[in-house]
Formats: sequence, C-alpha cells, structure tokens
Amino acid sequence: MPIKVYKPTSAGRRNASVLDFSHLTKKRPEKSLVERISRKGGRNHHGHITSRFRGGGARKLYRIVDFKRNKDGVPGKVAALEYDPNRNADIALIHYADGEKRYILAAKGLAVGARVISGERVEPDVGNAMPLSAIPLGLQVHNVELQPGKGGQIARSAGISAQLMARDGDYAVLVMPSGELRKVHVRCRATVGEVGNADYQNVRWGKAGRLRHKGRRPHNRGTSMNPVAHPMGGGEGRTGGGRHPCSPWGKPAKGGKSRRGKARSNQFILRRRKPGKHSGGK
Repeated sequence: MPIKVYKPTSAGRRNASVLDFSHLTKKRPEKSLVERISRKGGRNHHGHITSRFRGGGARKLYRIVDFKRNKDGVPGKVAALEYDPNRNADIALIHYADGEKRYILAAKGLAVGARVISGERVEPDVGNAMPLSAIPLGLQVHNVELQPGKGGQIARSAGISAQLMARDGDYAVLVMPSGELRKVHVRCRATVGEVGNADYQNVRWGKAGRLRHKGRRPHNRGTSMNPVAHPMGGGEGRTGGGRHPCSPWGKPAKGGKSRRGKARSNQFILRRRKPGKHSGGK
C-alpha cells in the first residue's frame, strides 16, 4: 500500500503522510459482525487512572475478528477488504459456502475473490489456517496460537510474520518477529502468509491532533515536571533528572525485570530477543 503525501498547506500537513486506501473495497462494516465498545480512558473500575496519557479519540465500532479460524472444511471466499480502526492491519470479509460471514486478518497478497479454508489437511496457501504440524518448514505464518484452541495471539500486527523453522516432537520452533526463538505446540494453529498493510510503519503523523483522534493524550516527560509531581522533576534549566529513569512512583523505567519470578512461558523460549540479557525468570 503506497504512502500519500499532500501539498503542505499548513505546518501540520507539511510533515504528515497518510496511507492510500485505494485497495480497500468496502467502506461500511458488516452489521452482524460489529459491536459497540466503551472507552475507559485508562481508568480501572474504581475510576483511578492506571494507564496514563489515554482518553478521548474518535468514536468507532469493534469488528469481531475470527482469530481461532476453527471453521474446518468449509471453503470461504474473500468478499471485501476493509479498514479496521481498532488495529493497524486490514481485515478481510469472508463469505463461507454455508452462508456464514466472518472477518479475518488480511494477509499480504490476499485479494477479493480469493479462496481460503481452514483445517488439518489443506493446501498451505496464503490465508489458509492449519495446525503447525501440517505447515511446511520455512514458511512465514501469522496469527499464531500459544495454546491450542485459544485463538491467535502472536504476529497479528501490520507487516508482521513469524517463521516456522523446525519441529521437535510435540513442539514446533518459531522465529518470532522480535527475533526470539520459541517453542509452540504443534496442535496450535497459524495462518499462512504475512499480515498485510506493511507500509503502516512508514506513516508520519505530522501533528499531535492525529494522535488525539487515536485516543492518545499528551505524554509529559518526568524531567519537565515539578519535583512534587515526579522524582526526576525540578532543577534550574533542562536537567538529566539526576537519577536513573523511573516512573512517578520511583519504579525503574529501564533495565528492570518485568516478569513475575520464574514464568511458565520461560521454558518455551530457546533464544531471547536480546542475547545475553534476561527479562526475569532465569
């Protein structure tokens, strides 16, 4: 998908770019596959802000995407490619032979009229979903499950894919988009191909207002605050904070362990994304 740049009629437009949505074939979502979502503004059930710098944003409907791909043996046809405001990847509307309609992530190269199918013994074509035990080695996959039947959790962002490297007994070895080498059970499903809309990462937002449309409020640096508001605040002129980077509550922001003890998932990691550095557990 190409990137479109407009004539700089303002300061915000000068440094901005947008995606060219000419490849999308349908503007309105399928009514039976959407539901209303309520915004939390980063607040928990007590009304306290637990995730800062969130709030506002344009109204949007949630598209119910089929991450499980468990409709085995029923062929489907790509009826439309659509924009999804809830993710950076595009989605494809599938019309199945039995009359059911579902949304799936639009893989790179998936076009209107293409045929997709799920199952244990299907062709490894782009958009088809099958267990890792049936996918040929070396192929790029996305929407990978971590637990059989739970639905895809890995490699769902625009332009992302994982590579199936090997199989050893009940586990397959995948190279994650981060470079991590990980074991996943062979009964877990994955979709063949790479997620489309890879040019999303090249978009320049240009102005703060476009991020406000996405529900992102201004992100203040700790060093720009007063000492009463942040441990790194205060000082005459611009300072480096006077200590290692931390949160407003003094928790280290960089280099600290983020995993809870010996996490169960650690045993499935063969090589970490940062060689020589551990994020806890080992």
